[in-house]
Amino acid sequence: MSVTITIDGKRVEAQDGALLIDVCRENGIDIPHFCYHEDLPVDANCRTCLVETEDGSVTTSCTLQIKKGLKVSSETSKVKKLRNENLELLLTKHLETCPRCKKGYFCKTAETMKKYKITGKKYQKPTIKLPVHKMGTAAEFDPNQCIGCNKCVEMCERVGVGFLKLEGKGAETHVTYNKDKNIDCIYCGQCTVHCPVSAVREQSHIERVEKVLKDKSKIIIAQMAPSVRCSIGEEFGLKPGVNLERQCCTALRKLGFDKIFDVNMGADITTWVEAEELVKRIKNNGILPMFTSCCPGWVKFAEFYFPEILPHLTTARSPQIHSGGAYKTWWAEKAGVNPKDIVIVSLMPCTSKKYETDHEKLFIDGLKPVDHVLTTREFAVILKKNKINLPNLKKGKVDEYGTYSGAGAIYGATGGVMESALRTAQYLLAGKELKRIEFKAVRGMKGIKKAEVKIGDKTLRVAVVTLVKNARLIINELKKNPDAYHYVEVMACPGGCIGGGGQPIPSTEAIIQERIKGLYEIDDHMKLRRAHDNPIVKDFMGNYIAKLPHQRQEEILHTHYRKRKKFE
Repeated sequence: MSVTITIDGKRVEAQDGALLIDVCRENGIDIPHFCYHEDLPVDANCRTCLVETEDGSVTTSCTLQIKKGLKVSSETSKVKKLRNENLELLLTKHLETCPRCKKGYFCKTAETMKKYKITGKKYQKPTIKLPVHKMGTAAEFDPNQCIGCNKCVEMCERVGVGFLKLEGKGAETHVTYNKDKNIDCIYCGQCTVHCPVSAVREQSHIERVEKVLKDKSKIIIAQMAPSVRCSIGEEFGLKPGVNLERQCCTALRKLGFDKIFDVNMGADITTWVEAEELVKRIKNNGILPMFTSCCPGWVKFAEFYFPEILPHLTTARSPQIHSGGAYKTWWAEKAGVNPKDIVIVSLMPCTSKKYETDHEKLFIDGLKPVDHVLTTREFAVILKKNKINLPNLKKGKVDEYGTYSGAGAIYGATGGVMESALRTAQYLLAGKELKRIEFKAVRGMKGIKKAEVKIGDKTLRVAVVTLVKNARLIINELKKNPDAYHYVEVMACPGGCIGGGGQPIPSTEAIIQERIKGLYEIDDHMKLRRAHDNPIVKDFMGNYIAKLPHQRQEEILHTHYRKRKKFE
């Protein structure tokens, strides 16, 4: 039921029972907040989203429910005084410890401090310096900068891991990790995208990329993941889902990259290789169900928590590794370039992709297929540092060998890997194309989606999973009924890569759904919508890979898995 309330003297229509902080955000009324996230429990522990009610009391807007006739003010002298004192208390150590602020980079927390004239010195006192903890080579948390908002802990629990926890009391409350040897981080980075003050953050590759861009002896290749093009605009004030792919191409050339290719092309390779493996397993009574493996967070989860299911994972490499490997082998030969002189930088919505690139199991001839990974947030930092206003740029285009299909574009959304592979599996199994190539039953934000899909003369039972807590449910179901599914897609993050740990902040389910729409719009408007129709991938697979010895094909296209120990 809609009711009328008054905020700062203005009459506003709102839903009875809604939270005031949401109503303020919807109506463009600025309310600072750190511990509130619309998808997570309300904790009301940062005490910065204060408002004053008609009776003169001050309360948190994240707990105040809308009712008819409510009157509140967000800018009274009492509110400003209390709010700023709380901000000073929370952010007193930020400028001292924030790596971005120290380097003069754009930092949203520092922008908040500037806006509210917070210096971080009023309550400053000597504290014990706690060590920064590294989560593999993906992320890190700095307990000295933590404000104890608990969002990273809650999100880690929601994903289904429980690696992070809070310890300490009062002002000394900070994030730490679970010492239980049976619980380990999967590097998904959901903690980083839900931390409001960058106490939990990606391990920066900004300096590495800036350094290599100055090296004129190298050929520097940029490749962008599907999701980045439909989320990077948020860092420049645009709505989620706006596709800035072509502006990104222009920006990357301005930054000094020699070639602009695309991870979507690698997604088309992954689709081809994975679909071939699925068909082979079905025809030859191989191990089923086959699980996807392009999410390194999910792979780490399987290797640590459920090593018994590793034979079920497809051995196909992930999109960024496939395209990186293709550019350092096939393309290097075409261009007459020594692979050692090629440096590949991936732009990713994900922190675990940093960890993935360091795996020796993925190296080709001793070289990493991908050398450096920038998250969407890091890409935005570099653009702003170089005063590149992305939305205002002219539209560029990807270089020829970055050509991709619509099937590659939807990899960023949950169900996209499944849908892409099914489009190609139909061709491989039945020898003809599908008239209807959308598999809408595997789309959407639901944690577990199940469907039966007709491919040729076979009916495949499939499942699409987001969050590893839901993967546990599927694995336990398979223990009781091994024939429950033929094919299962798993993504560690909500909504898939599009909701990844390297995406702009905030990242909510509502925002993720808008980003997903952007990806499907790309697919809808593509002439090429099947991975096996991509002429570049046809050349790579048909004229290069097919002519190599079997062992060499395996080295370039496939990988292997093993049980992993904590922190490995």
